Amino acid sequence: MGNCDSCQDTGCSVKQPGNAQDQHQQLRQALDLRMCMVRQKIIVMSGKGGVGKSTTAVNLALALAKAGKKVGLLDIDLHGPSLPTMFGVTGERPVVDEEGIHPLVVHGVKLMSLGFLFPNDGSATIMRGPMKHSAIQQLLADVVWGELDFLLLDCPPGTGDEPLSAVQLLGAKSAAVVVTTPQDVALTDVEKSLSFCRELKLPVVGLVENMSGFICPHCGESSPIFKQGGATGLAEKTGVALLARVPLDPQVVIAGDAGEPHIISHPDAVGSKALDKVAAAVIKFTADAA
Repeated sequence: MGNCDSCQDTGCSVKQPGNAQDQHQQLRQALDLRMCMVRQKIIVMSGKGGVGKSTTAVNLALALAKAGKKVGLLDIDLHGPSLPTMFGVTGERPVVDEEGIHPLVVHGVKLMSLGFLFPNDGSATIMRGPMKHSAIQQLLADVVWGELDFLLLDCPPGTGDEPLSAVQLLGAKSAAVVVTTPQDVALTDVEKSLSFCRELKLPVVGLVENMSGFICPHCGESSPIFKQGGATGLAEKTGVALLARVPLDPQVVIAGDAGEPHIISHPDAVGSKALDKVAAAVIKFTADAA
C-alpha cells in the first residue's frame, strides 16, 4: 500500500530506500486512521472554474451541520484557498500539538485550508504535481478531524492533480457532488468531470446547477442571465441526478466576501433552501449506500 512520488498510485509496490519507505508507510497508516473515523467523504468538484464551487462547498457543509451532522471541510484548492475569507477567519492559525493540526471550528464545521498555514500576503503557492499530492495527503493525515459524518473537500476546477489525489487518498466511502452553471461552455467541461468520476469509479451524488437565474434584489424576479435548465439536459444525457438549481443572488456574493456564509445569514433565501435540498440528497445517498 501507499503511493510513490513517481507514479502517485495508491497501489504502487515500488520499493523505496530505508527511512523514506518507513516514513511513507507511517504517513499512510496515519491517513487510514484519520479516515476510518469519517463516515462519508464528499468531493465537491467541477470541470469549469468560476461556477461557484467553493460557495457551494461552504454552504453545503453548513447545511449538513444544520441537519445535525458532524462535518469537516478541507480546502484543497492549493493555489487559491478561499475558505478562510468565506468563513471570516482570514489570518487565524490552527493549534498544533502532539496530536497533530487541530482544525478551526466555525458554525459547527471543522475547517482546514492551506490558507491557515501560509502567510496572507498575496504570495503565490507554487507546486508541482507530486508536491500537491503530498500536501493533500498531509492535510488529511495530520489534521485531527475526529469522528465525522461527512468530510467535504473543496477542489480546484478541472480533472488534474488535486481531484485525482483526493480520490486516490480517500478510498472507500467517497462520492462527488459536481457543480455547473447552465450555459453550454460550462456544461461541456463539467461533462468531463462526470467522465472522470466514471473512469475512477467514484460515485456521483448528483449535479448542482448554480447561478440558475438572477434574482433581482429590488423586485425578486428571476432572470436567466446564463440561460436556465442546461444541467437538466446533462443530467438526462449522463444519468446523473440533478440535485437542485441555485439562483444567482447578490446576497451570496456579499455574504461570502463578508465571511458570513449565505445559508447562515439568509437561511430562508431561495438559494439557501436549494442547498438544504442538496444536503438532504447527500444524507439520503449515504444512507442508501450503507
